[in-house]
Amino acid sequence: MAIDPDAEIDHGAPLTPYRQLAEILRARIQRGDWTPGRAISSETQLVQQYGLARTTVRRAIAVLVEEGVVFTVPQRGTFVAQESDEPPAGQ
Repeated sequence: MAIDPDAEIDHGAPLTPYRQLAEILRARIQRGDWTPGRAISSETQLVQQYGLARTTVRRAIAVLVEEGVVFTVPQRGTFVAQESDEPPAGQ
């Protein structure tokens, strides 16, 4: 499913808000907003930017982690994964 990287969350859409956010973040990564190895916006920033609950943001990030798009480092943030099949250094 392709979502515009500049889309806003549509609470009336059939796709849940956390899935919408996951697709928006994926599109932003593909567009180059964040490059491999670099941190994406913090949970707090995403909560404020998209008007979502922190748990919703965490679920969206969890989807991307599960798919290997991003990885999290405790106390550091969420980072864009390398495009290869190999896990990032330190993982």
